[in-house]
Amino acid sequence: MALGRISRRRFVGSAIGVAAAAATTGFTTPGAEGAAGGEEAAVSGNTPLWQEYAAAPSTHPQIPYVGSAGAHGGAERLPRPPVVENAVAHGATPDGSTDSAPAINRALAAAGERGGGTVLLPPGTYRIDGYLHIGDSGVVLRGAGSARTTLRATRSLTDLVGPYGSRYGGDKSAWSWAGGLIWLSPRSRHASLVAAIREKAWPFEGWTGNRRDEWTTLTTVRPARRGDRTVTVDDPSALRRGGLVLLRLADDAGRTLLEHMAGGGPGPEAYTWDDKTKLTSYVPYEWPVRITGIEGRRVRLERPLPLDVRPEWDPRLVSGTEALTGSGVTGLTLEAPLVAQSPHLLDRGYNGVTFQCAYDCWAEDVVVRHVDNGFGFVAASACTLRRTAVEGRGAHHPYFCREGSHDNLVEDFRVAARGVPAAPGTQLHGINVEGLSSHNVWSRGLMETGTFDTHRGMPFANVRTEITVENDGRHGGDASAGPLYGARFTHWNVTVTNGRAGLVKLDTVAPYSATVGISEVREFDQIDVPDFTGDLHTRMEAYGAPDAVRPRNLYEAQKRFRVPSGFGGPWGFGGASGFRRS
Repeated sequence: MALGRISRRRFVGSAIGVAAAAATTGFTTPGAEGAAGGEEAAVSGNTPLWQEYAAAPSTHPQIPYVGSAGAHGGAERLPRPPVVENAVAHGATPDGSTDSAPAINRALAAAGERGGGTVLLPPGTYRIDGYLHIGDSGVVLRGAGSARTTLRATRSLTDLVGPYGSRYGGDKSAWSWAGGLIWLSPRSRHASLVAAIREKAWPFEGWTGNRRDEWTTLTTVRPARRGDRTVTVDDPSALRRGGLVLLRLADDAGRTLLEHMAGGGPGPEAYTWDDKTKLTSYVPYEWPVRITGIEGRRVRLERPLPLDVRPEWDPRLVSGTEALTGSGVTGLTLEAPLVAQSPHLLDRGYNGVTFQCAYDCWAEDVVVRHVDNGFGFVAASACTLRRTAVEGRGAHHPYFCREGSHDNLVEDFRVAARGVPAAPGTQLHGINVEGLSSHNVWSRGLMETGTFDTHRGMPFANVRTEITVENDGRHGGDASAGPLYGARFTHWNVTVTNGRAGLVKLDTVAPYSATVGISEVREFDQIDVPDFTGDLHTRMEAYGAPDAVRPRNLYEAQKRFRVPSGFGGPWGFGGASGFRRS
């Protein structure tokens, strides 16, 4: 049933879980599945699709395996490195009287020089006239809690770095989807990016450099299937247990890799790919993964393969930029100036927290307020956002996930209702994913505004589960970015408070998708049509009954599986970080 303006009480009372909010955050999200409702069994469920999935969790045609998404495989307890620096000792002032950004950055750099550790930011309000950069692995910026430590930003990324244009042309500002006032990215890669922006040589933003040409082959890979946990390589001598590598898949002249990402069959085969120049620029596909074991020429991976590995795609394991690993931000609020939201795609870069070329990194108990864009993954993988919130005047992208970001987890999140009316010509997209990003999870969310923004660029195999949403946003995406969806998108247990179908109900638009346990909805406002012709091979169950579907949370249920590695027992996690060059 469609409702009018939704109240906070209605959201919190929505029957999608047990309320579970930490006192330090000041916001409430639905709680973890399993706390109530008789969900102790690892694979119990009341839908035929769940029982079918449980029989083949790594290779199901509509539902992806995402049970190891997030930092350290989705670990409930994230690392707490020892305290090595206090920002106040470096000159930060908790009364907001002076610019504390240089002092905090000095403390962060000093922690990096020590080989990692925690930088304390004691209770107070700190003015920052610059952005904060975490560029060294193992460095954590820790406040006293989001209700006790506040960073008050005064300037945008346009002010601090300069205008940032789109590499695809036009007058758009790339600060509309990139960068953060807290920016976690490896030091050398970050310097290269910032230099390119200042030179107006608009860069690619991922693991292999500004022109995607900074990589070295470690070994070629033999054919394998989606879901495999081990691969056979031709020469393992440049590989090491615990190391990070990139699986690189190029496409062939027939675009069969893109067809595979879309699920294959007549629809993708008939699709016109070659004029989708923005989409094709995302290929080769690059998937970061940690090696957990080597036995002869067989290599065990931390996560199952996201796609087939076929000879026609020139599969290889390669090195890229040195990754940022084991770094995070916890226990603080970042507040930007309360200024009017910029017209669509002209953001100045009052952005929150962004992870770029990061792996096994995280943010926990962090609130951002009055931002253009809230929390971002840009070519980031295996990262976690936990107990985060976007508040204030309204954001363009409260959460964004792009440029080939994979295996990330956003859980216990909140997008607050706008604090001020939307300015003319602005957009609010909600939780965004695009750019061939895959196997990302949004779980236990409370969205008082926004939508499930799938921004073209054919993201695939992503999951949104146990979320309540006032579905009032709109998606974006250039036609040159290609399809809205690839295969195996899944929306599971979604309560839609205003009855709007768009971008939540997938069965008429997304190939090989699953829509399970969503509210009864109807089409209005932005209405999409499928990109692919013919049978979409979609599945829909428990329509109109989000509260009744079991398991309530697809991600939490998948985490309970113990998936064999292929040799030597269950998955393990290596301790070494970074990409190794041959």
